[in-house]
Amino acid sequence: MESQRQSKVARLVQKELADIFQKQGRNLFGGGMISVTVVRVTPDLSLARAYLSLFPPDRAEELFRLANAQVKTIRHELGRRVKNQLRQVPELQFFRDDSIDYANRIDDLLNS
Repeated sequence: MESQRQSKVARLVQKELADIFQKQGRNLFGGGMISVTVVRVTPDLSLARAYLSLFPPDRAEELFRLANAQVKTIRHELGRRVKNQLRQVPELQFFRDDSIDYANRIDDLLNS
């Protein structure tokens, strides 16, 4: 069960990561669109797991590799933005959120 502090930090990290991806996505990822669907923070607030939805789907693997290659740059930018709210910036781990693909696959199966 997630504490209130964990959920507040997760919301803050999600908001700031989404803003970073939106504003600097063209420079970091070459025009791909990345949205942050969920962020989960460990109880000690040292690790944040961010689930990313990647578009276009045909470049999803490339965008995911680019995001993982830029994790230090993204964490640095996140730290610059949340330095007054958090004492320690959590380490970032990115995971692909394939729930949209899964829902589309279920929809296709139901329609056929």
